[in-house]
Amino acid sequence: MQRNRRRCEGTIMGSIVLDLRPGLGIGPFTLGMPICEAFAQIEQQPNVYDVVHVKYYDEEPLKLDIVISFPDHGFHLRFDPWSQRLRLIEIFDVKRLQMRYATSLIGGPSILATFVAVYALFGPTYPGIYDKERSVYTLFYPGLSFAFPIPSQYAECCVNREAELPLEFPDGTTPVTCRVSVYDSSTDSKVGVGSSMGKACVPSLAAGSLYMEEVQVKLGDELWFTVGGQHIPFGASPQDVWTELGRPCGIHQKQVDQMVIHSASDPRPRTTLCGDYFYNYFTRGLDILFDGQTHKIKKFVLHTNYPGHADFNSYMKCNFVIYNADFGGSFHQDVNNSKCAITPSTKWEQVKEILGDCGRAAIQTQGSTSNPFGSTLVYGYPNVAFEVMKNGYIATVTLFQS
Repeated sequence: MQRNRRRCEGTIMGSIVLDLRPGLGIGPFTLGMPICEAFAQIEQQPNVYDVVHVKYYDEEPLKLDIVISFPDHGFHLRFDPWSQRLRLIEIFDVKRLQMRYATSLIGGPSILATFVAVYALFGPTYPGIYDKERSVYTLFYPGLSFAFPIPSQYAECCVNREAELPLEFPDGTTPVTCRVSVYDSSTDSKVGVGSSMGKACVPSLAAGSLYMEEVQVKLGDELWFTVGGQHIPFGASPQDVWTELGRPCGIHQKQVDQMVIHSASDPRPRTTLCGDYFYNYFTRGLDILFDGQTHKIKKFVLHTNYPGHADFNSYMKCNFVIYNADFGGSFHQDVNNSKCAITPSTKWEQVKEILGDCGRAAIQTQGSTSNPFGSTLVYGYPNVAFEVMKNGYIATVTLFQS
C-alpha cells in the first residue's frame, strides 16, 4: 500500500460531529459518490479534514480498494478501485468521531457508544453474529453495523446467538463499539469486520447517468458516447463539440506539443503549434485538442485517473473501449468476449499482444521536480499513443490521425 496525500500536518486533533445516515453515508460523504467529489468536500473544509491519507495498492491498483483515511477523526472511506465510487464507510475509532443520528449524539470522547446506548438509539433488531476468531459480536441494522469486542470470559454469552438484547455481561457491564460500518442496504448484505467487508457494494447509478459512460473509440475516426449517443469525429469544430457535449469544464492554450514526433509530416513551422487549444471535460475524463489555425479537432486525450499518476484526481475516469478495424474490432461488439479491445483495465503487456511491439518508448517526466511519482513511458502506434505507468497500467491515451 502507498500513501500519497498528506495535508496541513500539526493541527490540533479534536472530535468532530458528523450526521450518520444509515445506508446512505456520513457527514458530507455519500455512498456511491465518485472519489473526486469526496476530495472536493475535503478541500472545502481544510481546517476540519486537516490530515488525509490516500492508500492504494501501487502494483495492482484494481485489486484493492482506494482508501481515503482520516486518522485524526478515526474513519476511512473505501472506494471501489474500478468505478472509483464510494462503497463503504468505516469508523474504526469511535472515540475520535462523534456521530449525530436524528437529534441524538453518540461516540466521540464524551458519549461512549456502548451496546446498550446503540440499542436504545437505533431500536430493536435481530440477534447479531459472533465471530469466534476475532471475538467480535456484530449487530446489524439496514445499511449499518456495529462491532463489539467480547472478552473471552463472556464469549459463551454470544456463541449460540441467543444473547438477550441489549447485550449485558454478568458483571453488569456492556461492550463498547470498536467499529461502525455504513454501506448500501439495497442488497440486504450484512457487512461487518473481516471478509464480510467485501460484501459492501457500490449503489447502482441512476438511469441515464453519464458517470463512467462507455466511450467507444474507432482509431483514426471518432468517439462514440454510448449513453448520450453522441459521435465526435476528428475534424469536428468547437461548435460541434459544444453542441454535442455541452460547455467544457475548462479551455486552455496548448503550451508544448509533446507528441510532435508523431506529426513529423506536418509542414508548418513548430512555432505555429502554440496556437492550439484544449477543451477540458474533467467530468468525462477527456481533453480535446483543436488546431489553432483550422479550429478542427486534431487529438483526443483519455484519462484513466489511476492513483500514483501526477494527474490523479484532476479528471474522472474515462471508461473507453478502443477498437481498430485493422485488428478486427468494431463498434457494438461484446467487449468481454473481444480480444481486440483495449480498456482502462488493459495492461501494457496486453496492449502489445493486440497491437504488436512498437519499439522504444519516449520518457515523460511531467515536471519531475513537483511530481513525486516519477516518469512515465509513452509508446506510439499509428493513430494512438499510450502513456504507461511503472506498474504497467495505462495512464492516458492520446488519439490522433497519422
